[in-house]
Amino acid sequence: MTWTGVLLLTAVVWAVSLIRSVRLRALVYSLPLPMTLALVSSGHRVEGAQVVGVVGLNLFFVTVAFSHQRLRWPILLADGAGIAVYVALSAGLLAVGMPFGAALAGTLVLWLAAMLLLRRRAPARPALADARPSGDARRDGLPALLKLMVIFVGAVLTTLLGAVLRGMVVTFPYSGVLVAVEARRQLVEFSRHFARNSLALVGFLTAYHYLQDVSPTVALGAAWGAFAVVAAALHLPLRPRRADRARTASGTPEPPRVGTPTDGS
Repeated sequence: MTWTGVLLLTAVVWAVSLIRSVRLRALVYSLPLPMTLALVSSGHRVEGAQVVGVVGLNLFFVTVAFSHQRLRWPILLADGAGIAVYVALSAGLLAVGMPFGAALAGTLVLWLAAMLLLRRRAPARPALADARPSGDARRDGLPALLKLMVIFVGAVLTTLLGAVLRGMVVTFPYSGVLVAVEARRQLVEFSRHFARNSLALVGFLTAYHYLQDVSPTVALGAAWGAFAVVAAALHLPLRPRRADRARTASGTPEPPRVGTPTDGS
């Protein structure tokens, strides 16, 4: 990618570093800005390997979280392990090749299986856990200017690394390498939210694949539209129901609606 891509990656990671909500961090990170730049600057087509690359993005965060929190590896070493897993998966996909339809079906099956597993293993009170301010969101100990320089240097290095992956450059976790460091104390929760949002990235790549022979501009427009629709479907309808279930489970009465008379009024 170009220097424009480096600056955009720096901006995305910087924005994530300022967000305290883990759920919102994962949503901002899942925006397909690096994918868009990679497609525009590299000219690579979206085929089956790129769709499975979304699974690679999730494996990257799972590897980093497991290595850092379970194995107690330093975060940079865990980051390196995540990159190694993604590169190994990319090499296998590029060597074997995969029809788009089979790749899409397999990715969707894996996503559904992951959602079922995460739902069974979800914490008892996710709403309260997510509502609490995160302790590491603003306490990394680095001055703002130094932190920005570190993020910029990291963006340059990950851009250089991603450039050697040929077609898998489209889904390489450019900003993810730095976001994993930023969210190191919340990696498990961050990975869970990102796994859910990654379905929108599958929608982005699918729309681009089917329209890339028409026009790259049309394909990108449709891809962003598909991303927005899937992301909205994932988030908007579920929030009221989850809030109602949380109130029911905790025994908290529903707050009175505006204009509803109460006792003693």
